[in-house]
Amino acid sequence: MLVGVDIGGTFTDLVLNIDGKLRIHKLLSTPANPAEAMLNGLDTISPDGLAALRQIAHGSTVATNAILERKGSKTALITTQGFKDILFIGRQNRPDLYALHPTLPEPLIPRDFCYEVPERLDYHGDVLLDLDVSALDKVLDQIAKKNVDAIAVCFLYSFINPDHEEQVKQRIIERGMVEDWQVVLSADVLPEFREYERASTTALEAYVRPVMTRYVDRLIDALPDDATLRIMKSDGGVMHAEHVREKAINTALSGPAAGVIGAFHIAKLAGFDHIITLDMGGTSTDVALCPGEPQTSQSSEIDGLPLRARLLDIETIGAGGGSIARVDAGGALRVGPGSAGANPGPIIYGRKGDQITVSDANAILGRLDADHFLGGNMSLDLKAANKAFKKLAKLIDKSIIEAAKGVIDVANVNIDRAVRRVSVARGHDPRDFTLVAFGGAGPLHACEVAERLGMSRVLIPRYPGVLCAYGLLVADVKVDDSLPILVRANRGIVARLRAMQAELLASGRDALRREGIPDEQMEFQIYLDMRYQGQAHELTIPFGGDIISDFHNAHAAAYGHYMDDKPIEIVNMRMQAKGNILVPDVAPEASKNISADEAFLGDKKSPAGGIMALYERDALAPGARFSGEALVFQLDSTVYIAQGWSARVDAYRNLILERL
Repeated sequence: MLVGVDIGGTFTDLVLNIDGKLRIHKLLSTPANPAEAMLNGLDTISPDGLAALRQIAHGSTVATNAILERKGSKTALITTQGFKDILFIGRQNRPDLYALHPTLPEPLIPRDFCYEVPERLDYHGDVLLDLDVSALDKVLDQIAKKNVDAIAVCFLYSFINPDHEEQVKQRIIERGMVEDWQVVLSADVLPEFREYERASTTALEAYVRPVMTRYVDRLIDALPDDATLRIMKSDGGVMHAEHVREKAINTALSGPAAGVIGAFHIAKLAGFDHIITLDMGGTSTDVALCPGEPQTSQSSEIDGLPLRARLLDIETIGAGGGSIARVDAGGALRVGPGSAGANPGPIIYGRKGDQITVSDANAILGRLDADHFLGGNMSLDLKAANKAFKKLAKLIDKSIIEAAKGVIDVANVNIDRAVRRVSVARGHDPRDFTLVAFGGAGPLHACEVAERLGMSRVLIPRYPGVLCAYGLLVADVKVDDSLPILVRANRGIVARLRAMQAELLASGRDALRREGIPDEQMEFQIYLDMRYQGQAHELTIPFGGDIISDFHNAHAAAYGHYMDDKPIEIVNMRMQAKGNILVPDVAPEASKNISADEAFLGDKKSPAGGIMALYERDALAPGARFSGEALVFQLDSTVYIAQGWSARVDAYRNLILERL
């Protein structure tokens, strides 16, 4: 049996695949110990308990939360003499151009935990100054007194020649200061130039590696010996849990990535490959553009800290079902980014929450039904929510219903802006795309968000509330590697590029074999990072054709022009090795144009006025059609279909919503 587990800020979601049949489960997360909810969920969803499980794919926010909450490991940094302050100086970028006193993100490693030792390489990797072992020992004496959990090492030009970094690691191990996996070398984490980004990524890796390693080790100990645990990576692939000891930072955005992979897989089956994903959970909303395939990026930021790693291009905002609504000092209504989380959660959860959230607003408007929430397994405290909204309504001089609508509108505006940043701002018209809405709260907001964007079609997957967990079932095993090169592009460089390609392919093939992937299920893609000489940033293009012509075309597509009189540089060669896994076999069902009468539960009067039709999702057969205003109930989510929208069930039991 194969199971996907996604741990979110509010709920933990599970999807079990038994011979192509899916079974889902959803329970509240346990933030103090995320593994607790996961293990309880696994034991519940498996017919024969934990012992019957053979393969588990897991998406986690442990690394992300460790960074955002500054609860990672105590870490030291050793770098080249004269570069002790590299994490503090950075690029001297101003996050707010006009701020007189800009607030910069605090580095993860404090200055008194940063050390320097005499050593120096030139830009060819040749030794200018040997590593001073005596000075290193004095530094290690100081670090030993700090009782650190991890040591990051980042020397100049180590991406060309890692010898000095490896000497430092060997000396640390000889002294018995920490275990082998607790020493993080920049040459292993990011063998690329740009010393600040390399130092920042290495620091991030060292900061989260002990946290993730211990978390994963606890899970492995609790699972059957013959069960395989894989962890979702930020690029939409999975890796064996043991690799967390080497690439922990690659899990930093694993939860949102699983949702994009699952959404694209389902949408493509349904016939839509140009989609915008809307993943609205309890704490945040993630949106991504997929113009034919999910888009990736080579760099990002986490809490303002540069991260150089391959990841899916996802925009995240603090707008979830648990996002807190408040009135600011100027009297304006605000929603998020703060969240009520899983404990105490929204007021309607009845867990002593006292701050109004988006979920409370949906309940006030009748879009969350007390008799059907979480499959009827969780009651809602509407009385407490009404009491809280009376106070909010008084503050903004509105009725309770108007106040609730205001909270929803502000949340939708925030989502609208995020979608425009990934679409309009990049030259794509959202009206040409299908909105795929999922997460526990996504289907509640989909119609109104689509209307704001001028989109005419929304796809709600069969199991929207657990789609991130489903994405883990269809995610391929992925391995990334790169080699620095920094040479002028010309015809004579092709032989050298082919040799580098062979080296990367051999490395990728070995890595996939260690993951248990047979050769016939392997795919490889080679890319080049290229730029015009003098440019500060690169474009990544596939390697294989006329690289000079391909780069000109890529530059014209990205920036509207190209410069054929400028020399071109090749900065890095990259490889992505993919191991195709066997995904759940979801066959289309026969579809007929029928009514939805068998799923109809009755009508109810909407608190906002009008009548809402109520439907049971499990009873909606392929071909069934109806129109809004309506609510569709299921265990993992509630779908709100606004007035002026129609709904039909396709052959894969997705809900396809279209504007009338």
